Formats: sequence, structure tokens, C-alpha cells
Amino acid sequence: MDKKDLFRLLDNIKSGDDDEVTGTFSKHDKVLIIDGLNLFLRNFAVLNYVNQGGVHVGGLGGFLRSLSFLINTNKPTSVYIVFDGVGSSVNRKNLLPEYKSGRNQTRMTNHDTFDDLDEEHESKVNQISRLIHYLRCLPVNLIMLDKVEADDIIAHLSRYMATKYDSKCTIVSADKDFLQLVDDNITVYSPMVKEYYTPKLVKEKFGLPAHNFILYKTLMGDNSDKIPGVQGLGPKKLFKLFPELAEREMTLEEVFEISESKYKDNIIYSRVVFNNESIRNNYLIMDLGNPLVDEGEKRHIEGIVEQPIERTKTAEFIKLYNEDGLHHTIKNVEYWIRDTFKVLNSFK
Repeated sequence: MDKKDLFRLLDNIKSGDDDEVTGTFSKHDKVLIIDGLNLFLRNFAVLNYVNQGGVHVGGLGGFLRSLSFLINTNKPTSVYIVFDGVGSSVNRKNLLPEYKSGRNQTRMTNHDTFDDLDEEHESKVNQISRLIHYLRCLPVNLIMLDKVEADDIIAHLSRYMATKYDSKCTIVSADKDFLQLVDDNITVYSPMVKEYYTPKLVKEKFGLPAHNFILYKTLMGDNSDKIPGVQGLGPKKLFKLFPELAEREMTLEEVFEISESKYKDNIIYSRVVFNNESIRNNYLIMDLGNPLVDEGEKRHIEGIVEQPIERTKTAEFIKLYNEDGLHHTIKNVEYWIRDTFKVLNSFK
């Protein structure tokens, strides 16, 4: 199965009428927003869980255990789990055709459960599709939109909740792109380093205000997404040439103005001026302050927030649990459901 097969699976699951998960609760005090694929892949890559039938269930079982840990640790009043939709990269590929090219061409697991890349990929696709079914049984909000990346949904959702309800939002992802959203209402928790990024911690770790993280990423680029940075520019040189980044909030236009006034002083300044168009393109691709969602998509996301959530489907969850043989990852499933989700306003 290739990436298109995965998107098709997710699309078919998403369109199911009787299992659609939407919702919100009467309170939005503490909101947990999870980058679903990011958390799944982290578990899939490192956990060698195999059920009694010899089937790898590391991504599936690991995700559910991580979800329980995150809820028990953060005590949220609502949970949103967001996945990429069908054709999610199309908008950014229109800006940069090589965006995210080359992914899924190397093994990501560090154990010997799978014989080859194809077997690993098929297991990954199957576990994600099963995970969606599990999440539809739980009192959480599941969001996917065609042609929209999870990053954009999460960005709009967190800003909407923080602005309209003054919610305290925690975004769960190892993706550093989200650090540009950090403010007094929005925190990013990275499962990779097990740290909560507040404005203070972003400043301590990266030497700049969270607002300027988008400029940092724009100029440095992102190899994992095939977004080119300014040639010869590293973090130390960036702060040496643009010390204002560490001192105050800046705009991209100010970066260009500084570079134009000093382009003879250092080759990096001249490269910024010469590559003006591609740098602006980087900014459009990476700017989550202006996520790539249209007005209709924004209304859809906001509508999910305003609608009531469905009742917890404990029997259906247990049926899936027994079919997949997750007994070694979750011992007492009925107690696990009650104990994990009792803190949510939606649990019933």
C-alpha cells in the first residue's frame, strides 16, 4: 500500500455516517490537542508489541497508552485528535513541488518485526485505520479534512479556542513548527523531549521569542520537509547577523530591510536579498499564524467545537480490543476507559 491507499482508507472511515465523531463540551477550560499521526508514528517506530497472533500492534497499543498518559497527566476538559486528510499536502506542493518528497522510502522501525519496507508500510496503514475506529468509540473529538494538513487544523483550532473561550490549550507533537504558536494560552508538549514549551522555555532553548520562531524556520529551512534554507546559514550565524531576533518580535519585511541595507557586509545578507522570492515562499508554507484553511474549512472546525459529542461506545471498543489482542497493553479495558476519560466533561 502506498500513501494514496492510506489516504483512501482514512477517507472511507471518515465518511461513515453512524460513527461520525464530532463534539465539544460545555466547558473549554483545558484543551488537549493531539497531532495524531505524529504520536502514532512515534509509538509505531519504537514499540515492538506483537499480539498472540504474531501481528505487530505497537503503533495501535502504544498510541492508546500514550493517550491515557496524556489525559491523566494534563487533566483536560476536552481532547481533540487531528489527522491529515486525503491529499493534505496539495496546497503546499502547489507552492513547493518537492515538499515532503522522498518520505516512506526508508524503514522507520528499529526492531526486526517486519521483513521489508512494504510489510512495515502495510502494517502502519492497517494500524492507523484501526486506530481511527478505536477513537470513534471514545469521548474525544476526531478531526480530518480533505486537502488540509493536521498542522493547519491544529493551528486554527488552538487559536480559535484560545481567542473565543480563553482556553488553555496544550498541543501534543514533536513537530517544532508548532512552537511559533506558543503564547500565554497555547503550550506545546513534545513527547520526544518530554517538555512543555511555554514562551519562557522557547526563549531559553532557542534564544528568541516564540513569535520569531517562524522567521527562524523560514531562514533555516527544514530538511525533513524538503524546504531549503539560506545557504551557509546556521543558528549561530543567524543570531550574529540578525541579533534583533533574540531581542524583540520581528517581521519578515524587517529581515529583508536589514539584509538590503547590509548586503555588502556579508554574503548571507546578499543571499537573503537574492533569494527574496523563495524565502517568502518558505514563509507561506511554514506560517501557522495564517494556516492554509479556507473560510469553509474554518467553519467546519469551529462547528465541531460547538457540537455535542457522542456517548462513549464501551462495548464496541472492547470488541475491537479483543479482535486485536491488546490485552498485554491494556490490562482491564473497562476500568481503563472509566479511569482515563472520567476527567473529560464529555464522558458518559
